[in-house]
Amino acid sequence: MPKKTLSAIKDCTRRYEVWLATQIPLIPNDLKLKHTQMKAALFPFMRATYYRWAEVWPQACSDLLSGPEALSVGDLHVENFGTWRDSEGRLVWGVNDFDEAARLPYTNDLVRLVASVNMAISLQHIKLNRKDACAAILDGYHKALEAGGHPFVLAENHPALWEMARHRLRNPEAFWGKLTSLAPVKGKVPGSARKAIIRMLPKPNMPHVIVHRVAGLGSLGRHRFVGIGDWNGGKIAREAKSLAPSACIWAKGGKLSTRILYQAIIDRAVRCPDPWVRLRGSWIVRRLAPDCSRIELSALPEQRDEIKLLESMGWETANIHLGTLKGRDVLKDLRKRPRGWLYGAARLMVDAVVADWERWRKP
Repeated sequence: MPKKTLSAIKDCTRRYEVWLATQIPLIPNDLKLKHTQMKAALFPFMRATYYRWAEVWPQACSDLLSGPEALSVGDLHVENFGTWRDSEGRLVWGVNDFDEAARLPYTNDLVRLVASVNMAISLQHIKLNRKDACAAILDGYHKALEAGGHPFVLAENHPALWEMARHRLRNPEAFWGKLTSLAPVKGKVPGSARKAIIRMLPKPNMPHVIVHRVAGLGSLGRHRFVGIGDWNGGKIAREAKSLAPSACIWAKGGKLSTRILYQAIIDRAVRCPDPWVRLRGSWIVRRLAPDCSRIELSALPEQRDEIKLLESMGWETANIHLGTLKGRDVLKDLRKRPRGWLYGAARLMVDAVVADWERWRKP
């Protein structure tokens, strides 16, 4: 079957946003901000344009589509990992954003993760060479499949990760200062969002204000409402973020189910779940706190074990896939792959992202 002709990145973005607006309300000013941030640097551009990846990847890496399908992150990248507290109050590390969750060949997440690491290496945020970084991710993924996966509860079990996570735990005063500086919403808050926030508060009738938060890149342009209140001597916050079906559905011409799979993927993964993350209708509601957020590479300590970090990312990717795949099936497929398949596919996709970014920056 001949490959379809791909449109230019600006036309692709327009078509995607037209489709997205049929799924959820969008905020025009936030979309303009997103378009501006997409010009700033390559990595933000990649994070903001998963819809383009979903369109390009099946053609650029068609030989990888035969791999077993799993409930996948889709928009996986090196800064899509963070921390949260489980029901025992323990600090847990892992993937913390599943906005684009979809059923995909397991290879998609691995290629996107390695491609993002290659970009981080180019920006000198990671000091490994590309082949060693790729090998570390694949090694961690392979070991997790053989072991049946295992969640990352920090401290006693993962001291290296604990040290990296501890280093970037946000200053509580700065975190709450920034959040409480946001002005309360003046217009009407959708009833479904308000209800979703209230249901996740410690007490449904506790006093709180709702603010609009501008954050993220891939989700920039969507509504984010945050309920902030005082509880037993301190601040608490719950965010309701508007969700849409995965961009994979748009990329395939709307031929897939439009069901939002956020809750399904976190429920089935090998995971210590965050008890304060729940899908409520078309809103994902979560606790916001200094110890509950994604980890940016720039926030990690200068001295760190980058091989261990990337191995852990590969392992965590397998933790997600093992929710819907048998490890032996993926291991069997991996044995059939030619040497260097992941490194080569990631380079192809980096080249595609770079070409799109250069076109996006042109007037």
